[in-house]
Amino acid sequence: MRSSGPHAKVRARRREAPVSDDELRWVEAEGGYALALEGDTLVCRNKTGKRLASVPSKVKKGEVGRQLSELRAWLSEHRQRCAGQVERWMLRSLPVPRGALEATWRDPAWRAALENAVVTPARADGSLDLDAGGFFKGADPAKGVGVVTLDGETEWLDTAEVVVPHPILLEELEDYRELAAELSFEQGVSQLFRETFSPPEDLEPDARQDRRFAGGEFDELRFVVGRSRSRGFRVSGGYALCPVWEQGRLFEGRYWIGMGEGWESTWTGELLWVDQDDRAQKVSEVGPVAYSEGVRMASLIYAGRKTEDAKEEE
Repeated sequence: MRSSGPHAKVRARRREAPVSDDELRWVEAEGGYALALEGDTLVCRNKTGKRLASVPSKVKKGEVGRQLSELRAWLSEHRQRCAGQVERWMLRSLPVPRGALEATWRDPAWRAALENAVVTPARADGSLDLDAGGFFKGADPAKGVGVVTLDGETEWLDTAEVVVPHPILLEELEDYRELAAELSFEQGVSQLFRETFSPPEDLEPDARQDRRFAGGEFDELRFVVGRSRSRGFRVSGGYALCPVWEQGRLFEGRYWIGMGEGWESTWTGELLWVDQDDRAQKVSEVGPVAYSEGVRMASLIYAGRKTEDAKEEE
């Protein structure tokens, strides 16, 4: 198994620039107070314009406070939806029309999800032009798709569609990582620093299972089910599931975590892949993205198993 190494532990996140009081959009509230949203935080100032350490309860529960709290919840969900959509584009290597990028770039939530993602032009046959592309910096109807290349130069790509490639497909992944660190580029979606895996060199040609993550013990089934779901994986029929569409085919990674009552102990089992007809596939025939994501799922879940130290303490 080859993983992407220590870089995989680095989280790709955007830093929020500090905002001054004058830049906030204050809304007059009850009792002469004013409220505003500073990122995900509801902030308040009094009649004299002084920022308060906390929002008074009566103001927070007032009409303006309630409306801003609802807006905050909606904006948070919107950001999650945007990031989720960009991640789906990446997992499926879907061509994204330039017009869609132009339309969404003005939205801060979309911008946060898209900015600094590595993009490449999509050829007419849907394949990736990995010799072009770079860090996404915007889209303009007149200029094209703006990127910063691996040479550190800003270029405008004249392309109708782009792809946000999965990192396992990037031949120059390490170069992109180094440049991102050098230029302090941070990504809103885990792409460059996503953990990736390739099949082991000693893989049997006809192997249909991977048992390297079998035997992980959990005191209660509900623990491993909760761990799976909290990391975005659906659970059904005793398996954690990771479906990936790749080159027009569905490969669903399935990792056995057990069945039974939620309080019963359980052990993890095989990792396998099936197609859209529920037929187990040879591991050697699984697409690189589906393989990498399936192993990533198994490794994330397996990492929460009961350790030897915990067993010795019992």
